[in-house]
Amino acid sequence: MNDKRGKHIAIYGKGGIGKSTTTSNISAALAEAGYRVIQVGCDPKSDSTTILRGGNDLPTVLDTLREQSKVRIEDISAVGFGGVLCIEAGGPVPGVGCAGRGINAAVELLHDLKVFEEHKPDFVLYDVLGDVVCGGFAVPIRDGIAERAFVVTSSDFMAVFAANNLFKAINKYAPSGGARLGGVIANSIQANYSRPLIDDFASHAGVPVVGYVPRSMVVAQSELYGKTVIEAYPDSEQAGVYRKLASCIDANSESVIPRPLNGPELKKWARTWGDRIFQAESGVVQHMESI
Repeated sequence: MNDKRGKHIAIYGKGGIGKSTTTSNISAALAEAGYRVIQVGCDPKSDSTTILRGGNDLPTVLDTLREQSKVRIEDISAVGFGGVLCIEAGGPVPGVGCAGRGINAAVELLHDLKVFEEHKPDFVLYDVLGDVVCGGFAVPIRDGIAERAFVVTSSDFMAVFAANNLFKAINKYAPSGGARLGGVIANSIQANYSRPLIDDFASHAGVPVVGYVPRSMVVAQSELYGKTVIEAYPDSEQAGVYRKLASCIDANSESVIPRPLNGPELKKWARTWGDRIFQAESGVVQHMESI
């Protein structure tokens, strides 16, 4: 990794899991700490950077390329909270093309425009949809664009399944120069079993959990204002959680190659936890001691 490029980090997660909120708050916390940050939204919904920009719309790379023969960085970016340079890759016309195409187009354009050389970021965060790790969405971890990846998950089983699929992709590409895993970010921690469930899953896959983000109304309120928690409620406990997470990502450069569970292993693990949660919710297990 060329230090002049900064640290390039991909943050993956199932749609709706809160990965964009998490990524934007990490970007805001890094910017607040004095770092130069670029955030590239790699989700066809094109809303990754919205709360860094007061809720305003931003032309996507793909839309702009379709409309203009010559594109400048000013045409596809906006400066958000703390000076974060915000870019949205965008997606194809509905029903046509691969949703991952925007990532390829965005990365190629940023290199053509020499954005990294001119902006000199300390961090570049790629916010990537992780429901299906197809060729397009795998670009940041497959092609060495990002040196590390983080996976956002919750204790919801579908989120865990998506995380396990991401582990499979990293396990496949890391040995040949792709990104390694920096760790798991546990989001929307609310139920008593949430943290131990995620810890157990991570232990089975041989990966670290780098942070726990509790579910909080402060997050929802901040988003209604079109802001990150760091900007809207800088003195809140939730802002402190995001700052701690950003500090961990900044200070810790260690990474691993995960050991994803195979199909039967994952089903067996899920059934075991399903039984534990049912027993706990039914009152068979008191105070979650056995979990």
